[in-house]
Amino acid sequence: MILYAVAGAIGAAVFWLATNLRVVKQFERGVIFRFGRVQKGVRGPGLTMLIPVADRMQKVNMQIITMPVPAQDGITRDNVTVRVDAVIYFKVADPLRVAVDIQDYVSAIGQVAQTSLRSIIGKSDLDDLLSNREGLNQGLELMLDNPAMGWGIHIDRVEIKDVVLPDSMKRSIARQAEAERERRARVITADGELQASQKLAQAAEIMAEQPAALQLRLLQTVVEVAAEKNSTLILPFPVELLRFLEKSTPQSSPQADKPKIPDDPRSLLP
Repeated sequence: MILYAVAGAIGAAVFWLATNLRVVKQFERGVIFRFGRVQKGVRGPGLTMLIPVADRMQKVNMQIITMPVPAQDGITRDNVTVRVDAVIYFKVADPLRVAVDIQDYVSAIGQVAQTSLRSIIGKSDLDDLLSNREGLNQGLELMLDNPAMGWGIHIDRVEIKDVVLPDSMKRSIARQAEAERERRARVITADGELQASQKLAQAAEIMAEQPAALQLRLLQTVVEVAAEKNSTLILPFPVELLRFLEKSTPQSSPQADKPKIPDDPRSLLP
């Protein structure tokens, strides 16, 4: 009987020890409540012992939590209706505050994120939402950091995922982009014409000094046109060639061209 009693006592002691042992994982921290009062020391990862009846341990996850923010409808500062969604990355920085100061920190961060996202939409222009994402992400992170630090939460990163525009606004932006491309094309064309006119003016000055250069350019143009073999070519004579032929042709005297008048007019009669 004594052996049975000793064995029962040892078994009860082992069971008592087993029920008061807790295992804290590497990514967790244990907050101890002793008779309802939180203890300053936070239990790290490993095996920890609790005082029976007096202690109760609450485990807090220290991993980074990814929370998608539901899409929020809002009106920008330039009166454009948009729909914006985002994602938040945060983690617990102070397990004691998370366990004592706030009941559900994940839900609290989600509600603050939604209100902050609506606020940042109302303070921004449409161009900022489409092009200045980094600045808006930083502003949204600051807005979330203010209340989160008091709860023992660290906001690691905030990203705006997508900006949905109305169909009418999409068409307006497409027309604006098309007009911008046409403007650039016209500017490039005008710039090319300006450069071509400058080169043509320089070429005209050179040809004015050397008339033979104009004839060479004419012959080159004739060769280029004749290479197609699908058009009729009308070649005008150069003015210089006509002048040369005019100078080389002998001219008759004015006296030879006049008709001779006979001395006796009766000789003209039959």
